Amino acid sequence: MSEKTGVRFEEAERKKGVILTSIAVSCAALGWLTRGSPTMMGAIALFATYFMTGDRYQWIYIFKKTHYRDFMGLRVLLYTIFRIWLWERQGKTVVSRWNEVAKANADKKAFVMDNRALTFREGDELSNRISWYFKRQGFKPGEVIAVFMETQPEYVFIWLGLAKIRVVAALINNNLKGAQLIHCLRCAGCKALIFGDEMSEVIKEIQHEIPDIPLFQFNTPDREIAPVLQDTAPLAAELKEMSSDPVVDAGRATPRDTVLYIYTSGTTGFPKAAVITNIRYMLIPLGVQRAAQLTSADVVYDPLPLHHTAGGVLGAGLAIISGLTVVLRKKFSATNYWADAAKHGCTAAQYIGEICRYLLAVPPGPNDRAHKVKVVFGNGLRPQIWEEYVQRFGVKRVLEFYGATEGNSNLVNLDSKVGAIGFLSRMFATIYPLTLVKCDEITGEILRNSNGRCIQCGPHEPGLLLGKIDKRKAILTFSGYSDKSASEKKMVRNVRTEGDCYFNTGDVLVMDHYGYFYFKDRTGDTFRWRGENVSTAEVEGVLSTLIGLKDAIVYGVQIPNVEGKAGMAAIADPNKSVDLVSLAKGLKSSLPAYARPLFVRILPEPPLTSTFKLKKKELMEQSFTPSLHPDPIYFLDQKSGEYVPLTQKLYDDIIQGVVRL
Repeated sequence: MSEKTGVRFEEAERKKGVILTSIAVSCAALGWLTRGSPTMMGAIALFATYFMTGDRYQWIYIFKKTHYRDFMGLRVLLYTIFRIWLWERQGKTVVSRWNEVAKANADKKAFVMDNRALTFREGDELSNRISWYFKRQGFKPGEVIAVFMETQPEYVFIWLGLAKIRVVAALINNNLKGAQLIHCLRCAGCKALIFGDEMSEVIKEIQHEIPDIPLFQFNTPDREIAPVLQDTAPLAAELKEMSSDPVVDAGRATPRDTVLYIYTSGTTGFPKAAVITNIRYMLIPLGVQRAAQLTSADVVYDPLPLHHTAGGVLGAGLAIISGLTVVLRKKFSATNYWADAAKHGCTAAQYIGEICRYLLAVPPGPNDRAHKVKVVFGNGLRPQIWEEYVQRFGVKRVLEFYGATEGNSNLVNLDSKVGAIGFLSRMFATIYPLTLVKCDEITGEILRNSNGRCIQCGPHEPGLLLGKIDKRKAILTFSGYSDKSASEKKMVRNVRTEGDCYFNTGDVLVMDHYGYFYFKDRTGDTFRWRGENVSTAEVEGVLSTLIGLKDAIVYGVQIPNVEGKAGMAAIADPNKSVDLVSLAKGLKSSLPAYARPLFVRILPEPPLTSTFKLKKKELMEQSFTPSLHPDPIYFLDQKSGEYVPLTQKLYDDIIQGVVRL
């Protein structure tokens, strides 16, 4: 229990007598009023017994603090569940829902980017041309075509057109190249590849390795004169010959059919193709729209890549499923974020990963509050900068959520509780069964009791988040990956009862007495040093604040003949302006000795994924060995308490155990 929570419960203890007396008097009065009804009198007696025994007064105190949040959350959850249940009963798909939305909003802008826009009617006509073209090319329902291009208004309508003939689109990260790109094409079984003309050089490099995959080059209207790669069909030009009327004989898809493959980030290996069904695609934007209380009059700023769930499903889905106007940007820009939002009259905006920190790092300017954004939603807003972000940019509401592309364990912070990634009320226990179980934070291995069941965590105990899989309920399904063996690895069985099955998020969270969840670390990211567990996420948060919101990655490195792993921080600082003296002092006052990074590496640029997550794998492999890279490394000298340059001699002394750690 935290100190603040403990004080609150001490206050509750002092009020216990008053609370119980009030309950007793109330029950007595109700009993007298209902004395003619044995059933009512019995119910009141049970109610009184429940609250007059044990520590029920604590439950009353918690209920008093959280009842508004819980009822608001219950309303959002029940609405979403009912709407998805109804859509599934009606056999609704992304395409059929889009047809309704496009008809109702024909002349309204669907997607806007820079000075270009596509209305719902124009988008529908483009998707119909895509349908006719690939139908005539002979593609059949269930086959997979990859889409590989930068963000643009036409992007969504290309895969939507494929969905209209029941062809699955695999949305590939436009930052990939070479072996990773080929892997993505092969693992999803892609029968063809649609790529933007801006990706021509990347495709040219691998063209000889994918001779069996037909290539279709799409030139946007502002780049129609761009040359077409050899042995490639000029898609944009040939679409002009196609009809803009709907294809009527494509067959009927079902809500559980796959509509997209979206790839995991691949930070720990090659990306995996996660299955996105029609019902899941509709669920994500519907839930966020309801939680954020958005209407069709809202305009959403979505500067995120459309090949990822956050940008392409949640953001773009608000247009496809709910008829909102969505403003896109080809590539995220911290300096233009609020200017774009103001220019296009956005009332809501998305963030992800480290975006909020990048926005705070931009010098204050006139656009900071010249916008109409009333709510921002996303995941990854660090607790250390939460309040500063809200105050500087005048955001009324932050909707932080937690979830994974392929997962069924989603949480939402509805009441802008600082630092929380969501909450789970006792009211939701049977409707939405998530659980925290004890695990080895270093290995991620789940701990079990003598009966072979997982051990449930109590308040403030870190644990692995699991979500129950129930194929009968759309909100609890786990569709997995194109690779079935990879899907099986994410399942945990016999969690609470024999034969049950849960999705393993791989994330260690902490839940407080009020049901709020806080992110602690990814399993495997936590490391042990000096007999203590070190959370990389917690150290990164402190470090980022001390160095002026620059990118910082923390990880553990092995030192020969030394137990555990020492902390190492990689800081992206192209100007090499980090004050290492001040950093050492700040870490000393902010972190215990075992959590302070022993090594600091200065990087010329941040190693980021396309979704603004910091990569660790390569840095961990290079460790603190000077010969593996040209970047300067510093060592925390235990005598002076300051960071000193890691020379080859000092490195050798550390390896040989000469230097005190």
